[in-house]
Parts: sequence; C-alpha cells; structure tokens
Amino acid sequence: MIEESEVKVGGFTFKGWYIAAALPILSALSGGIYYGYDTLNRFYDVESGIDLVTTEADMFNVRATDFNSRIQALEQAVADNDVRGLNTRLSTISTQMQTILEQQKELLDLRSQVERSTGITDTLGDKLDTYQTEIDDIWKAYDSLVANPLN
Repeated sequence: MIEESEVKVGGFTFKGWYIAAALPILSALSGGIYYGYDTLNRFYDVESGIDLVTTEADMFNVRATDFNSRIQALEQAVADNDVRGLNTRLSTISTQMQTILEQQKELLDLRSQVERSTGITDTLGDKLDTYQTEIDDIWKAYDSLVANPLN
C-alpha cells in the first residue's frame, strides 16, 4: 500500500516509500539546524555577557584605584599626625590633668583658709583699733597728769 502510493509535486513524482524514508532524515536535519542555531545564539549571549563582565571589571578597577588613593591618603594623614605617638601624649596629658586637679584642690583649701584668716584678722583689727584708742586715751591722761600734777 505505501509502496504503490505516489505524490506529484511540481512535475516530480515521489513514491510513498521515498517519503517514508526521507521524513525521518529531513526531521533530523531540521532538528540539527535548530540545535546549531540555538547553540550559536547561546554563544552570542555568552559573548555579550563576557563584554558586560569586562566592562564591570574595568569599572571595578577604576573604583579600586580610587580606593587605593584614598587609603594612601589616610595612611599619610596617620603618619603626619603621629597617631602611634598619640597614646603616650594622651597618657602624659592625663597625668598632667591629675596633677592640675590635685593642685586645684590644694588651692581651694588654701583659699578657704585665707578667707577664715581674713575673717579673724578683720575682728582682730577692730579689737586693735579699740585697744589703740584706749592706749591713746591713757597717754593723754598721763600727759595731762605730768603737765599738771595737782589737777
């Protein structure tokens, strides 16, 4: 039955068994062509991905260069400001501040003593003024007795 069937296309006559044999071959060829086309497109996609990666890598290199320059600037600033010696300076300043605080306490104690002494001397000054007035009065009385002993 398939051996006896014929198909006429454009002046050509094809027998049924030719079509039955050619159909798997044409199907395999078309699948191979599609597979090759798909593989080629995947290679093109990979190539564009590589271009994108190289572009990003170049941008990363620019950023890395910028970071390197910033790091060098920071290292230079640390070296210029002698940050390593800063700890000894801070300990020296701390010791000096402790000394200043102790001296300030002593000065405050001295100030309170001076204020108390000032209060005492003010009262002594009033008493001395009173004693001086009494002494002056005694001398006036003595002088008047010496000048006029009978009075």
